[in-house]
Amino acid sequence: MYDTKLPKALTSPRTRALALCGALVVALFAVAAFVPLPYTLTWPGLTADTLGTYQDKPVLTITGAPLRTTRGELRMVTISATNPGERTTFWRSLQAWFDTDEAVRPTESVYPQSNPAKAEEVTAQQMAESQNSATTAALGYLHLSPDQVKVKVDLGDVGGPSAGQMLALGIVEKLAGDGKGGDLTGGMKIAGTGTIDDQGTIGAVGGVPLKTQAAARDGATVFLVPRGECTDAKVNKPASLRLVPVGTLGDAVSALDALKSGGSVPSC
Repeated sequence: MYDTKLPKALTSPRTRALALCGALVVALFAVAAFVPLPYTLTWPGLTADTLGTYQDKPVLTITGAPLRTTRGELRMVTISATNPGERTTFWRSLQAWFDTDEAVRPTESVYPQSNPAKAEEVTAQQMAESQNSATTAALGYLHLSPDQVKVKVDLGDVGGPSAGQMLALGIVEKLAGDGKGGDLTGGMKIAGTGTIDDQGTIGAVGGVPLKTQAAARDGATVFLVPRGECTDAKVNKPASLRLVPVGTLGDAVSALDALKSGGSVPSC
């Protein structure tokens, strides 16, 4: 036979109170683990060669001027994210926090518009403006008239403004190369990110640590990063990738020219 009487310590009011509190804490954590939070998960996205095709269509179609046959690649880079209307949980966010291939960001920083349809409309508009600015900046850099040279960009449903720098470089490469009969890329796979305005100023973007991973994954060895984002770009940087900071379209062209000629190139 067994003594079924519990020790007094286990049946005291204090012990019962502590047990109840512990159970409540466990229950709260269990609930919190599955409650949707206002955060969005992001991870390395697709890359596309602005000198080549995307979804079987040329990224850049240029008319009104002779075009060069190019070597090498100039890859724009994206990040992927959970849908605008989707909310991640505490548990899922915690998993992503310890995964170098993912990042957790406030949803409003990824999708300023809370309405999913409006968010897609905004990112599409940002891409259209980026394309126009890239064209204006590239033609201005080459002293070509937009009345004679027309540029069409096709990146499918990719949105946002961060492809600007690489689109502008693609236009310069196709029309003029390095200006000396050679390629800006020197035959290398170059990737990069950054907004661009009509004057060719390259601006900061988000998600650079994830973009460097996407670039390395797709074979790039050089990454052109907006000058103010060097610190971010070094977070979890792939060992195979060289970071080159740039502030203008002219900086980017000069850096690529120096890379292939063995000249001095700025680094993060």
